[in-house]
Amino acid sequence: MSRVGKMPVAVPQGVDVAISADKITVKGANGTLVRDLNPLVTIKNEAGKLSFVPANDTAAANAMSGTMRALVANMVNGVAKSFEKKLTLVGVGFRAQAQGQKLNLQIGFSHPVVKEMPEGVKVATPTQTEIVISGADRQRVGQIASEVRAFRPPEPYKGKGIRYADERVILKETKKK
Repeated sequence: MSRVGKMPVAVPQGVDVAISADKITVKGANGTLVRDLNPLVTIKNEAGKLSFVPANDTAAANAMSGTMRALVANMVNGVAKSFEKKLTLVGVGFRAQAQGQKLNLQIGFSHPVVKEMPEGVKVATPTQTEIVISGADRQRVGQIASEVRAFRPPEPYKGKGIRYADERVILKETKKK
């Protein structure tokens, strides 16, 4: 059996988990997340702990039990305390401003770039060169952060662009005569 799949997921106080025939619903302070269940995995809720058991002895069921456990653990953590990604802007005149569900970026183009945030994802700008994207769904937060970074990824010669807060950009040396 999968090592990850063997570990139960503890459900904290204030989080509701409802398992139906084909869906699992997790409700908490930060929202509600729903995921379709895989028929290769059976989920049991025993006294606030979720356990994941493969339905049969195939390698696919074994692997899927670990995958479902990780996905549901992320759902539980997301509704209890939300996930966040931090981005930094590096470059002269690069600025970010959050206005409600919109993120306005001035990143060296002749026009401002506006990114609309989907439902369940919040954006904040503590300073003009920092962006904090947060939400309950880990995949969605990472996807939105990736899309914002894709507007102006860090270039390899000066390092200008939008980068993750923990990202290291290795600068290339310029061509010599």
